[in-house]
Amino acid sequence: MSVVHPTSAAGARDARAWRVAERLPLLVTATLFVAMSAGGGVLYDGFLSPQVFLNLLIDNAFLCIVAVGLTFVILSGGIDLSVGAVIAFTSVLSATLVQQHGWHPLAAIPLVLAFGAGFGALMGTLIRYYRLPPFVVTLAGMFLARGAATLISVDSISIEHPFYTAVAALRIPLGGGASLSFGALAALAVVAGGALLASATRFGRTVYAIGGNEQSAWLMGLPVGSTLVGVYALSGFCSALAGVTYTFYMLSGYSQHAMGLELDAIAAVVIGGTLLSGGSGHVLGSFVGVLVLGLIQTLIVFDGTLSSWWTRIAIGVLLLAFCLLQRLLVARR
Repeated sequence: MSVVHPTSAAGARDARAWRVAERLPLLVTATLFVAMSAGGGVLYDGFLSPQVFLNLLIDNAFLCIVAVGLTFVILSGGIDLSVGAVIAFTSVLSATLVQQHGWHPLAAIPLVLAFGAGFGALMGTLIRYYRLPPFVVTLAGMFLARGAATLISVDSISIEHPFYTAVAALRIPLGGGASLSFGALAALAVVAGGALLASATRFGRTVYAIGGNEQSAWLMGLPVGSTLVGVYALSGFCSALAGVTYTFYMLSGYSQHAMGLELDAIAAVVIGGTLLSGGSGHVLGSFVGVLVLGLIQTLIVFDGTLSSWWTRIAIGVLLLAFCLLQRLLVARR
């Protein structure tokens, strides 16, 4: 007959309770999305059509891709303010190479993706090995990338290459008149890959461990340094990929693209249930967070009488509410 020590039993119960509490923000976000969708269906004719919901992904594909990379950064206890500026820089660089220098897009795209990953790795190196605050390093990265984009071109550069126009016009039919764009498919692939990376790889488990307690992760022999550099390299890569997706969406490169998008991405990640202090969260939660932000904007468009600024107000209220929810969960932990 086995004997269970009372302390061990209590610890197991506490662990189970925390796992349930950890999933609570994601459950709240998903419930909010369903409730908002149902409300829109009651108020507006045609709101519940499949294409309306597919458009949430089509119109926010680049934000979704950025949010995946940013999820890993925040899970590790960091922050990345450069994501919007990297989108702008990669869009301008892509447009310049393709439109003005005659590069084929299939040659320009790998270059800008490599730049994004390298830029992120450089910031990660400064953060990890020089012990600089992530906020300061990525803020400097934001100014650097945005300034470099402006140096390349002050004006918007239209992209007229046949490859770009063909991919931009591509629609994958799903039946019933509904369809998805190339950018939306890329976003879904990134979400699936990010979820797998976070849950089924040593890299993902190390990211969670670092966010939970970096010192403990180091004492456990985990590769803290290389993982942190990899986290920012991943965020930079996702930002560059979002920039490529943005060029297909807008068919242009412009130094003022994605202004303030880093704040939307952070809001989506937090609303999706990732703790700002790190160590807890889900890539799928960030995906749902992006859809919630898109749904708010769609509801305002369907209403037709509200200013677009109500989108920012609603996001601000939601962000504050989820920050308070996180605070309660951390206090109970």
